[in-house]
Amino acid sequence: MKVLIIKLSSIGDVVQTLPALYALRKGFEKKGVKARIDWLVEEASSAVISGNPLIDNVIIVKNRGWKTHFIENIRTARMLASVRYDMVLDFQGLLKSGVWVWLSKGRRRIGFSNARELSHIFLNEKAAPYDPDRHAVDRYLDLAVYAGGESGEAVFPLHISGQERKKAEGILKGGGISVRTPFFVIAARARWRTKHWNDDAFAGAAKAIIEKRGMHAVLIGGRADKDGLDGLKERIGKMAVNLAGQTTLKELAALEKMSRFVLTVDSGPMHIASAVGAKTVALFGPTAPWRTGPYGRQHIIIRKELKCSPCFKKRCSGARCMTEITAEEVVMAVDKMLERSARL
Repeated sequence: MKVLIIKLSSIGDVVQTLPALYALRKGFEKKGVKARIDWLVEEASSAVISGNPLIDNVIIVKNRGWKTHFIENIRTARMLASVRYDMVLDFQGLLKSGVWVWLSKGRRRIGFSNARELSHIFLNEKAAPYDPDRHAVDRYLDLAVYAGGESGEAVFPLHISGQERKKAEGILKGGGISVRTPFFVIAARARWRTKHWNDDAFAGAAKAIIEKRGMHAVLIGGRADKDGLDGLKERIGKMAVNLAGQTTLKELAALEKMSRFVLTVDSGPMHIASAVGAKTVALFGPTAPWRTGPYGRQHIIIRKELKCSPCFKKRCSGARCMTEITAEEVVMAVDKMLERSARL
């Protein structure tokens, strides 16, 4: 059987689809079905699934869409059609993924009947409507089970090679921190400005944690975040290191896995941390943690119960949902989580 998963972006969304991949592979194996499973993904998110032994082929499309990369996309579309997939699964449920579903010319084109942006018109087989307030991981698992996947608890097959872990250890060492030294990760940046917390508050919380726990703080992010995070590092002091722009997504995953915990806003690194089993203290404002929060019970979510939250807005003049979170609340949450871990 030839199967195509379509989940193009973003990093967090791709991570949250990994349990569906695992469920599909295990379900097919139990039924004695030999399956080729390919995954269509945008370039920016592709590193999350590269080298994954459960995927036969990672097929990458350009992020900027059809206007900029028309010729490349046509070539990819022709290649997909030539494979003659038995099953194409649209986990994205948007117009851009619906177009790829149609271009794949798969025999069974499966997605949710209430998918957004009219993407369901490209399907020829529709699963029951999903509940938007159900966690994304569970929704994607529902679609996988519909398509023949194994039901059960979510398993995140985020593959980190020995080489990637070793490289992460080297990057950490380059920042002056041994892998034996206790450290926590700070993921202070996200694509939406409304998800950001105040850097002064981040610095205050980090300094209090360092003073109380004696841990180093490791700041992570993309290349574009480096300059801003340099300022945050200076506010925190000599026990902080800024590794923004120095890691691949897999190396970042290895760092988070080695850490004592991750202090994070709602972001791709938050979902990566959850997937590799790192504990997180996650700050939520404009988005809904019950839909897209860190998956699992080991995490603590800090959120203000405001009437306007969640609003899912990328712009807000006040952003009270984030500004009203205090450094003291964050330190208390970290204490609670670490004390709970010590009892286990």
